Amino acid sequence: MKTQSLSILGAQVWNGEGFTPRDVHIADGVVVDAPVDGAEQLDASGGWLLPGLIDAHFHAYATSMDGLENERGPLSYAAINGTRRLEKALRRGFTTVRDVAGGDIGLARAIDASLFDSPRYLFTGPALSQTGGHGDPRAEHVDICFSHGHMCEVVDGVDALRLAVRNRLRTGAHAIKIMTSGGVFSLADPLRIPQYSPEEVRAVTEEAARRGSYVAAHAYSSEAVMHSIENGVRSIEHGNLIDATTAEAMAAADAFLVPTLAAYDAMDRRGAEIGLNEISLAKNSEVLSKGQEAVQLALAAGVQVGFGSDLMGDLEDDQLRGVKLQAEAAGPVETIRSLTEVNAALIGDARAGSLVPGSYGDALLLSENPLELVAALSEPAARLAVVQGGRVVR
Repeated sequence: MKTQSLSILGAQVWNGEGFTPRDVHIADGVVVDAPVDGAEQLDASGGWLLPGLIDAHFHAYATSMDGLENERGPLSYAAINGTRRLEKALRRGFTTVRDVAGGDIGLARAIDASLFDSPRYLFTGPALSQTGGHGDPRAEHVDICFSHGHMCEVVDGVDALRLAVRNRLRTGAHAIKIMTSGGVFSLADPLRIPQYSPEEVRAVTEEAARRGSYVAAHAYSSEAVMHSIENGVRSIEHGNLIDATTAEAMAAADAFLVPTLAAYDAMDRRGAEIGLNEISLAKNSEVLSKGQEAVQLALAAGVQVGFGSDLMGDLEDDQLRGVKLQAEAAGPVETIRSLTEVNAALIGDARAGSLVPGSYGDALLLSENPLELVAALSEPAARLAVVQGGRVVR
């Protein structure tokens, strides 16, 4: 990834609670205390500077609204399409993404080699699903074999799961993704019923922990969330159908919630016109109205609430609408924290999510104070500049 030195001058800078006027100096891609000789300058007078945003539920390889097409289409096409999706996310101000179902070491190496502009990229590789679970793309009437694809792999049994986790970590995975409830996009599984046995979930979480990693679980219902956290899962993805008791249990277990409000809103508004199947549209209606309530329940219980987008196919351009929806539920301060410091804590990288010395030189310059005009967080026109590693990329 290309880095350089830069001084951002005259901005109001996010301090974790509000804004403080100060200059931000970046040397060789890292925030430092003082300006360095020869650094470029960015006049940010009148602007409002946030740390680079983090999307903790991104899908680079989600090229289609059809599950089998995503899994079985050419990987070369998925990867090239993924480079475009990543570049667009960066220009929206997301300087780091966590890909929690897909991605691989090849895409990560291309980013590290600066072959294209991209957020910092953390991947899990294909998510793990039981047969007939959320990662199994076959409808009930489809009689074909499916074992793995670009975004999901069907793996059953403790020993097979241990091997699958070890292979992912061997090939550079940041964390492990597992499906522990039904989902909107899958065709043959009820939303609320927990998936995988307790022994299978523990096998995955134990292997990840042994390597200093963690597990993110797709889970909607209280039953599935409890099943996940009781067996060692650290990051709950979605969580739309949780209740207050489950939220309190999540807080006690130090589990994170990563809501993905953009996905349900986008599928509700645009799904039919771009060919989303009737089964998924019906499932989506069940979780749509509950997502913002789940965010509020989690925050009230003291859960660390991050941010994710989870957009498939052509819906990827609704990423910033997810920010708007989360701000409606949580307010601007908590939403900024979700997009920065909470997601940084989730991925375990203290260099992300802030603009203190030692942090990555990643920043988003807005034209308006987002605490007063909340729309500035989600409006493309409010983005004056995106900086990554001290380099202005927009």
